[in-house]
Amino acid sequence: MLLEDVDIGEPGPGELRLDIAAIGLNRADALFRSGHYIEQPQFPSRLGYEASAVVDKLGEGVTGWRRGDKVSVIPGFSMSRYGVCAEQAIVPVSGVIPQPAALDAVEAAALWMAFLTAYGALIDIAGLGRGDSVVIPAASSSVGLAAIQIANSVGARPIALTRRAAKTSALLQAGASQVIVTEEQDVVSEVMRSTDGAGTRLVFDPVGGPGVEALLQATGRQGMLILYGNFSGQETPFPFLAAVLKGLSMRAYTVFEIIFDAPRFEAAKRFILDGLAAGRLRPTVAKTFALEAIVEAHRYLESNEQIGKIVVTV
Repeated sequence: MLLEDVDIGEPGPGELRLDIAAIGLNRADALFRSGHYIEQPQFPSRLGYEASAVVDKLGEGVTGWRRGDKVSVIPGFSMSRYGVCAEQAIVPVSGVIPQPAALDAVEAAALWMAFLTAYGALIDIAGLGRGDSVVIPAASSSVGLAAIQIANSVGARPIALTRRAAKTSALLQAGASQVIVTEEQDVVSEVMRSTDGAGTRLVFDPVGGPGVEALLQATGRQGMLILYGNFSGQETPFPFLAAVLKGLSMRAYTVFEIIFDAPRFEAAKRFILDGLAAGRLRPTVAKTFALEAIVEAHRYLESNEQIGKIVVTV
């Protein structure tokens, strides 16, 4: 990965040129860069889905924005065409929303991907509510921490999974009702013990692979497993017998399902902004890097050592 000085030109019809303030790194960035994302790069590609920025110039036909407006860039475009890992970027106006006034540039760059992803699964699809439990693998990720906050905000019980015990204290402080260390504890027995044998209502899983069999065993009758990633890199089975005996559902999901459905997207924004205003929701920033250190930032992203979002400041 190299930083280059290029002239990005003028915004076209339906586009904005932005001065980038901070960039939120996402697993999607690393997957896209390495050719393992849901779309393949079409060179020359851009990189970066999420940022906080200031409007610099409006393209033809763009209304409702002015130069100097503070905005958030959300993942509503292809990185083969657009990307925000830069000092300036051109993006489609459909991928821009007002920056929440309560957040600074760093926090604003850490908000939308994580909370939209978690909201879409927990609230929009599963209808998680008071008294429900949700098992959250990779709970120390920005999406996992957003899921913990969202679950608590509706009175549900978030059960965090992490591979190593080092993150246990941080996850409890983040609001997890229980932390299961998967390298040391049996997930099924621990979930069943903590739910009085009923099993969890929901599993929100970015890992996939053979591990879904144990996760479905830990799911209660008519429960659901929502798969939003495949960090394992392995084939994900559908354990038919276990599922049919308990009437379980297993569903794939990406955040684009919410972003590209206008009524659902509006409901998601209202939920997140209301949660921010009430103090129930807040993005968790693990570490910041300068733009000149973006290679180190990506290495840290791929290390899986972080707790929360990695943000690159410009």
